Amino acid sequence: MNAPVSTFPLLDTVADPAALRRLDRKQLPQLATELREFLIESVSQTGGHLSSNLGTVELTIALHYVFTTPEDRLVWDVGHQCYPHKVLTGRRDGMGKLRMRHGVAGFPKRCESPYDTFGVGHSSTSISAALGMALAAKHKGEDRKAVAIIGDGAMSAGMAFEAMNNAGVADADMLVILNDNEMSISPPVGALNNILTRLVSGKTFNAARKGARHMLGFAPPLLELARRAEEHVKGMIAPGTLFEEFGFHYYGPIDGHDLDALVPTLENLRNLPGPKFLHVITKKGQGYKLAEADPILYHGVAKFAPEQGIQSGKGGGKLTFTQVFGDWLCDMARADTRLVGITPAMREGSGMVRFANEHADRYYDVGIAEQHAVTFAAGLACEGLKPVVAIYSTFLQRAYDQLIHDVALQNLPVVFAVDRGGLVGADGPTHHGTFDLSYATCIPNMTVIVPADEAECRRLLSTAFALAGPSLVRYPRGSGCGTVPSPELDTLPVGKGEIRRRGGGVALLAFGPLLGAALAAGDELDATVVNMRFVKPIDADLIAELAGNHSLLVSIEENAVIGGAGAEVERVLAEKGLEVPLLRLGLPDRFIDHGDQGQLLAELGLDKDGIVRSVRARAGR
Repeated sequence: MNAPVSTFPLLDTVADPAALRRLDRKQLPQLATELREFLIESVSQTGGHLSSNLGTVELTIALHYVFTTPEDRLVWDVGHQCYPHKVLTGRRDGMGKLRMRHGVAGFPKRCESPYDTFGVGHSSTSISAALGMALAAKHKGEDRKAVAIIGDGAMSAGMAFEAMNNAGVADADMLVILNDNEMSISPPVGALNNILTRLVSGKTFNAARKGARHMLGFAPPLLELARRAEEHVKGMIAPGTLFEEFGFHYYGPIDGHDLDALVPTLENLRNLPGPKFLHVITKKGQGYKLAEADPILYHGVAKFAPEQGIQSGKGGGKLTFTQVFGDWLCDMARADTRLVGITPAMREGSGMVRFANEHADRYYDVGIAEQHAVTFAAGLACEGLKPVVAIYSTFLQRAYDQLIHDVALQNLPVVFAVDRGGLVGADGPTHHGTFDLSYATCIPNMTVIVPADEAECRRLLSTAFALAGPSLVRYPRGSGCGTVPSPELDTLPVGKGEIRRRGGGVALLAFGPLLGAALAAGDELDATVVNMRFVKPIDADLIAELAGNHSLLVSIEENAVIGGAGAEVERVLAEKGLEVPLLRLGLPDRFIDHGDQGQLLAELGLDKDGIVRSVRARAGR
């Protein structure tokens, strides 16, 4: 019996970049075709980021073909485009467990491979990291290259320009590649996008770049003359090119799917000294028609059949916290014309599509610029408006100074609708929202709110909106226990929890959606169960009451146990001189890896069985 013929005969021969570099250049287009087909087949079975990875297949092949990786450093920005890189660097067999527990991570991760030179997950860090690597090579006298690959959406963030500002005067031998696919996760916004669009769309510049492509094919002795000629032509067409003002030599734009252009261009740029900037045009979803037609839908996907594509609109799923927020935002906007909605480039993820359509004049997508989003909201609040900033917990970390200095210090009424609080699952430690209760509760003037279910989320968002100062409403990814929110915009008393079950000598104080696990544990333990609702101001009177008639208090939170909600309970007990024992259950003092949310919670002892075990171990059966 004959062995089956491989679907990927050329890809099968590429176990690592060294094998890739042994290929004839004429074989690279076939490799790109096979790699793209493999990605579609693989990601359709595991879920993950698809359209962004399809758009960087040729660029990834060209980079590993030209540069001697891992000695030469490739730094991928964000990491949404790293799957081709992972396949080509020896992790193809592991892609079947992509983003699963103990499987291949969805982002570059230094401990996973020497080819992952820098761990990423948040945007706009690549130029800074690559600059550090380039200058480290210079200090150590090492002849190696540093390349930052950054998208046009990530390029809009302030950190990218801070790095450019530094690199342009640091005499750094580095290459920045702008992967311009005219997309962030959502469509791009801002003046930079307009500049890039003009660079790409100008007919005269398009004609000039064809000439520049031939120039870049010259032999090394003529490269400097070619560069000067190219600069002269570009100076007549696009004077004061933004990137050249930062001290970079700008090249492009070139077609990021044309290996016959990419490879020789990179080969020549590799040998040019100093800071260089290559503008590459790619298409998100390239090679898969459904993803090309709707790159937003295919940005992050669950399992699907490639032949049929993603089947949406079937209904039947539970309402998510994100949807609850999106509906509340639209309803509250109709009730109060002072409301404005702000997102740092997360319209879809934060549930703001409907609001953007219905209230376009009050919707602001500021791009990947979390610091600006928060201070922008503060400015709006100074003038009597009521800003609601929709942001992921992990991304709010990037604007911590603004949260303190520009909002809380001035006691401005900004509502932070903080999505993805707690463990998010497959995206892993760069995206888990595990620190927000710790970093927000210590800020004066800040009200910190943790709804336990969907119906309560709507009421507590209304409660936060009614406050005269800053507030943070923190809710998880996905669905809770399935409660149906009321259409009303009613509020709940600030700083007051509720007893949901009365029991014996143990009181379980649940903060947020872990209330469901606490209630189940309470039934088994015959314990009192409390829905605390507020971390700050915490219900000190209720804690004192519970301390007076229970022998053990247990705080339960999906947040770092250090400095979180349990720390507030402990503070109240200490200030009131109450000596009842307190068991604090939460996330341990380490970064939590990627994996299924439920599985992670069980491993960390934050499901029903884990709570029961911990209480019995502390109190005895």
